[in-house]
Amino acid sequence: MLTFIIKRIVSGITVLVAISVATFFLLYYSGSNIARNILGEYATPDQVAAKEHELGLDRPIIVQFGEWASQAITGNLGVSWFTSQGVAESLLTRLPVTLTLLIVAIIAIAIFATLIGIAAAVKRGWIDRVVQVGAVVGEAIPSFVLGVIFVTIFAINLAWFPATSSIQPGAPGSAWVLSLTLPAIALALNGMTSTAQQIRSAVIAQLEKDYVRTLRSRGIPETVVLFKHVLRSAAPAGLTVLSLHFIGMLGGVVIIEQIFALPGMGALAVQSTVLGDTPLVMGVVIYTVIIVIIVNLLVDLANGWLNPKVRVS
Repeated sequence: MLTFIIKRIVSGITVLVAISVATFFLLYYSGSNIARNILGEYATPDQVAAKEHELGLDRPIIVQFGEWASQAITGNLGVSWFTSQGVAESLLTRLPVTLTLLIVAIIAIAIFATLIGIAAAVKRGWIDRVVQVGAVVGEAIPSFVLGVIFVTIFAINLAWFPATSSIQPGAPGSAWVLSLTLPAIALALNGMTSTAQQIRSAVIAQLEKDYVRTLRSRGIPETVVLFKHVLRSAAPAGLTVLSLHFIGMLGGVVIIEQIFALPGMGALAVQSTVLGDTPLVMGVVIYTVIIVIIVNLLVDLANGWLNPKVRVS
């Protein structure tokens, strides 16, 4: 198991380095005039040149990247070029909002998709047909469209939830729940339907295997067969889909935070990218990739625990 974990960590670090290099060079060649953006359109050429020298933009890109990487390894991601605030400090104030939203959404997907998928596989009939249709419809409707629809119906017309949300530490529990409900549902709904479809197919495949018939012939209760044996064998397929949805939600959360005015990392990513704030963009990328690596590692560990063949492979 230790070798299994080390391999996954080394693989994750390789991905982190590759994405960091690619992002830094893409930002450099994006053509954005950072110094003029900071100083304004009325800045003189001398002022712009002085600002570029101050930020180190007049040096070769290899030198710039080497300096950034050497600091990033020690945990120093620099300061924002526009606000002069530390990048790590900016990200840590935004990260709880985004993580809260993502965790609530992924837990909702895991719980409801498992229950719906099992019900469709065992009961079949109309539940099965609803799940299959729901999976197609869910894939066809992007989360940001759902977000706009939810705001229009439940926030503006019915006034059941706030149109703009703010999840802050210390906020009252009821306000926190109301702020989180609509964006979490919008983010989770299409992932829930497709994950339920995947779990349904995996459970049906397991129910047709010989070991299930053997367990039933021994008089083992159906709920034990289903939740202890069948679900454990079907879980790897569901976990893989769940991890892919989590990674997909990292992209979707950018737009959802914009729709609901949530002060999370997604909103910060859009703002810093538009401005060309390289240190802040690199910080968002690094934090996002680390989150993806941790999630993939946890999924691999769960799959390895459920299925020893995964560890061997």
